[in-house]
Amino acid sequence: MIADSNGGGSGIDDDDYGGFKTTFLCHFVNQINSRGVILGGDPLSYSIPLLLLQLSLISIITRVVQFLLKPFGQPFIVSQILGGVILGPSILGQNVTFLERVFPAKGRVVIDTLSIFGLMLFIFLIGVKVDPTMVLRSGKKAIAVGILGFFIPYGLASLVACLLDQFLSLDTGIAKALPHLVVMQSMTAFPVITCFLDELNILNSEIGRLASSSSIICDVCLWSVMSIQFAVKIYNTKPLRVTIGLFLSSIFFSIFIVFGVRPAASWAIRRTPEGKPIKEIYVFMVLVVLMACGFAGEVIGINALVASLAFGLVIPDGPPLGAALVERLDCFVSALLMPLFFTICGLHMDIFCVQKLKDVGVLQLIVFVAFVGKIMGTMLPLLFCRMPFRDALSFALIMNSKGIVELAFLNDFRISAVITRECYAISIISVVGITGVIAPLVKVLYDPSKRYVAYKRRTLLHSRNDEELRILACVHSQENVPAILGLLQVSNPTKDSPINLVVLHLNKLMGRASSVLVAHRERDKPLNPTQSERIFNAFKKFEEQYQGLVLMQCYKAISPYATMHDDVCLLALEKRTILIIIPFHEQWILGQRVETSYAYRHLNKNVLEKAPCSVGILINRGNQKKSRYVATQPSLFHVAVLFLGGADDREALAYACRMADKPNVMLTVVRFRGSNSTGIVGGTERSKMLDAEILGGIKLKMQIKRQILSQEYVATSGEDVLSITRRVGSSYDLVMVGRRHGNSPIMSELRKWNQRGELGAIGEIFAASDFRGEASVLVVQQQTKLWGLKDPEESTHLRRIKL
Repeated sequence: MIADSNGGGSGIDDDDYGGFKTTFLCHFVNQINSRGVILGGDPLSYSIPLLLLQLSLISIITRVVQFLLKPFGQPFIVSQILGGVILGPSILGQNVTFLERVFPAKGRVVIDTLSIFGLMLFIFLIGVKVDPTMVLRSGKKAIAVGILGFFIPYGLASLVACLLDQFLSLDTGIAKALPHLVVMQSMTAFPVITCFLDELNILNSEIGRLASSSSIICDVCLWSVMSIQFAVKIYNTKPLRVTIGLFLSSIFFSIFIVFGVRPAASWAIRRTPEGKPIKEIYVFMVLVVLMACGFAGEVIGINALVASLAFGLVIPDGPPLGAALVERLDCFVSALLMPLFFTICGLHMDIFCVQKLKDVGVLQLIVFVAFVGKIMGTMLPLLFCRMPFRDALSFALIMNSKGIVELAFLNDFRISAVITRECYAISIISVVGITGVIAPLVKVLYDPSKRYVAYKRRTLLHSRNDEELRILACVHSQENVPAILGLLQVSNPTKDSPINLVVLHLNKLMGRASSVLVAHRERDKPLNPTQSERIFNAFKKFEEQYQGLVLMQCYKAISPYATMHDDVCLLALEKRTILIIIPFHEQWILGQRVETSYAYRHLNKNVLEKAPCSVGILINRGNQKKSRYVATQPSLFHVAVLFLGGADDREALAYACRMADKPNVMLTVVRFRGSNSTGIVGGTERSKMLDAEILGGIKLKMQIKRQILSQEYVATSGEDVLSITRRVGSSYDLVMVGRRHGNSPIMSELRKWNQRGELGAIGEIFAASDFRGEASVLVVQQQTKLWGLKDPEESTHLRRIKL
């Protein structure tokens, strides 16, 4: 037994309690409590060390559960809920001493308060991340899915609940809880959906964007129904004076946040220069007003959570204010306060309260009917719009996912005594079960990268001379613009073969809940142009310089780095792009490396792996003088192609041949061969035949055009290739090279020196820190994915499909 907590020592009897670990933890907590009492005897004197212990215990158990469930594809929300259940009376809480020592009743008020405060901040942050105008911008498909996805399960579950109440003798507690559970099971909460999509890395996929939009419509339907029910309840149970007072108070509160808070937030944003952090005083004032709004909401009869959500919705999402709030609060709320909320939910869940199988059957029948109803309501509009059945099923499963909002509803129902402890436990099990089954199913059913497999060759090598060159230029910042413009300048747009240019400005998702991919809309002479507008204006001037020869479209993407490649690949697929140009993840200024972005590196690797066309990684060594010179002067521009052999080298040479048709471009083809006049890279006989074919075409062109030159170097080792490559990089304005090369002893030697390998054995030489050349470098990869073909070497003479 553990001695009285007021004593200085403790004794442990393992026979009375289950397990050494639990009794040891009780003993440790008893020591903390004892020391707290020695310091003063007030519970607050030991609440801080006890709270730290509680947080540590919650974090450890949650992480252990997450580690165990990760191989099964379970989302983090399942681990958090199960962590709370483990600490509750269902498992560890069965030991009464453990429950009293770790979560004493007199200290429960502290974590209860912190958990509700955390939930309030979480709801506020969700409001900040949401753009309310998404409701107005939702397409017909999202509106149809949102409306049917709520009202069909709501109608079916309500009908079944009515029939059960009519024909079965239900317990009073179950009959009272059914209408509330019907509403909860019919909802599809936007915060839950966005968190679920983000964890599955499909937030900016096709069904990810549709799910985000549809869930907002679903939420509008939910709050409309709940508002009507609340108004009817107030009208029937409260005096007319109270009803009118509540109605007027709600209107005044809405007027205050819309016409008071919103203009104040917009004023603070206008006073913050673009790219600069917002002042801390503004963030502080927002948090003060948030607390005041929560208090005012409780006073006038509106739940503090609803008031927090309404306040968050009027704060403009994204930088600078919305992003600053999310950056400062998100980690604190999600890592510290929300685990307390899940623990509180688990502490109040006792699986041993479930005694009647009849009650379990009734509640699970409601859950099943609502689940099937939502499957029907969300799939029917999509199948009508001819979405593939597998994608429609994946979407329907996503819309059925449950999470933090459903737990908040259940917690509120418990506090309000709407549901019994048995009903509460069954509902928690349903939430965990549904989400735990849906997550791995969606991962198996839906893979957005499968959409990016093209049905025809989209390469420079297979393009005709009289068709337009479709290029997708990806830009992170203004520093990327000069090098890309220089490359486009020498890409030789002509009347017979114009350049159809799509410019995509990639932005990190900050302070928003859903990703965005939108076409740019020009403003009339903006006084303070945004970074996107400055980037697009530079390309607009390029378009005007080549009027009629360059057609340009501008897009802006806002998405997480982990799934940003989906925006690039999706736009390339829709625009039938032939070449994607994307900046290298390292930047130089005046030849000195100043920035390395591992997020951009991950993006580039994903684009190379999943792109539906050829890809060029552009390395800009910081030679801004040459970049501006190329963009404005018709002087000679020297281009070199390093040709070792293979599909990627042939693609780079095909692009260079197009450039060579421009009068001021001098092209040099640098060919490497071994000592016995053979190539230095491996490959199939077909690949070598194709290499000989394209080199033969170059020799014929050399007889017609004097600006095409050829050089051959004998390389017997990796060091020979390295020295020749560095010499070439110091003598030209632009160097082009293929990314992948066949295996050979020389290539194996080069790969050992460059372990990263994203640019290939040759491309990595130009990105190395000891390379001193000033040339821009384009590392080219030919299209790797084509429907029905596993080997890219097969497709030299495919039947051409007219675009």
